[in-house]
Amino acid sequence: MSTDFTPRERRLIARLRTPDQVQRYLNRLPYNYERGGETLRSFRGVVRHGHAHCLEAALFAATVLEQHGFPPLVISFESIDKLDHVIFVYRARGRWGSIARSRDPGLHGRRAVFRTPRALAATYMDPYVDFTGRVTAFAVVDLDRVMGRYDWRLSVRNVWKVEQVLIDFPHQRLTMSDARYARLLAQYTAFRAANDDRKPVR
Repeated sequence: MSTDFTPRERRLIARLRTPDQVQRYLNRLPYNYERGGETLRSFRGVVRHGHAHCLEAALFAATVLEQHGFPPLVISFESIDKLDHVIFVYRARGRWGSIARSRDPGLHGRRAVFRTPRALAATYMDPYVDFTGRVTAFAVVDLDRVMGRYDWRLSVRNVWKVEQVLIDFPHQRLTMSDARYARLLAQYTAFRAANDDRKPVR
């Protein structure tokens, strides 16, 4: 384990040995709605502040599980409304799974049951549809390779460079038929109107 971690961080990493344990830990953290200012915190920032949004959760998971032999891989999603989503992805017993946090039901982590990253990414398309969202593309990104010496793990400052690198990274198209999108949008709109603006779980 890196000697750059604080004792508190080392204890946390030692306790969170598996993707399931990391997902459960993140589920218990309050979601970072960024009230009072936009943030993009590293693993260290998440530990210090005690909450995380989607990209912060992905960086937390990547940092922790890297210490247990998992490469720091994320999937970046592009949407027509520019409200993108980022998840940590991993491979176990030849299958792909994910760790994720979101404000929206259906966009959290997945068990490692998918044969390819594309198959995993495709499961996020339906729950992404809301009044403005529609996934158009995805990319699997190795943070260790693309970030170089940039300190996305332990910086005490906002790590905005990570966001920009993910935005600029070439994405692969994910397509949904217009008919399917229209049906999902209609279902979403009807559910919100009938349920006091609660969001459906797909």
